[in-house]
Amino acid sequence: MSKYEQDILSTVNLHGRVSVLDLARILQVSDQTVRRIVKPMVEDGRLSKVHGALVSTQNVLDPPFIARMSQNRAAKVAIANAVAQWIPDGSAIAIDTGSTSGFVAQALRRRKNLTVVTNSAFIAATLSMEEGNRVFMAGTQLRNHDGAAFDRAAYDVIAGVSVQTAVLSASLVHPVRGFMVYDQCEADMALAMTDIAERTFMAVDSTKFSDADSTPALRLPELAAHDLIVTDRRPPPAYRALPGKAELLIADGPTTAGSGSRS
Repeated sequence: MSKYEQDILSTVNLHGRVSVLDLARILQVSDQTVRRIVKPMVEDGRLSKVHGALVSTQNVLDPPFIARMSQNRAAKVAIANAVAQWIPDGSAIAIDTGSTSGFVAQALRRRKNLTVVTNSAFIAATLSMEEGNRVFMAGTQLRNHDGAAFDRAAYDVIAGVSVQTAVLSASLVHPVRGFMVYDQCEADMALAMTDIAERTFMAVDSTKFSDADSTPALRLPELAAHDLIVTDRRPPPAYRALPGKAELLIADGPTTAGSGSRS
């Protein structure tokens, strides 16, 4: 595979869908060159082409990070604002790599003098440019579909920090099994972050509540009595026992910063 092919494949897999013109701009070549390079990639199934754009055919269970950021956006903004309301200036926080966590990072830009540790390049970039913040990027090797690090260095950095709050997300929520993810490394990272935190916030939008057969098999750590589940809608009746010892907070709306109702 040529360097151009690798760059194109990585870019499309990261964004989910990219126009030919945008790829030409990114690679600093002509759109004709992009079309020539991608033609065999489309023919052999590495990419799909539709209406002047290239679409990822990557067989991953989680959609690419940028695409996930655009899904159920209003709910994720509401959740993020509700979480940010609980995090005062000067806090120390660990934040995972989920798309909802990405919105939490954006909401935290209004806070001052934060200490942040994360294994997400997106979250590190979002908060590191705010004056007064100290941001620790955990890890050195980043996954190409979400810019997340799960190498040995990532866990070492997390283990060396102590924080007041860990902000976690989940791939799906099962009424019996609870909060779940697809990859072992994500479950391990969640455990590492809860171990260094005094309190955990689970930020998950209502579309994740599903008992479908596709539910991943890996559970996240159980939440304690002082932890908080933040979502945008009250879960269905089947999830009545889900909070367990944790408290449930329903974010009131996408434009009400930090507001929410407890259950």
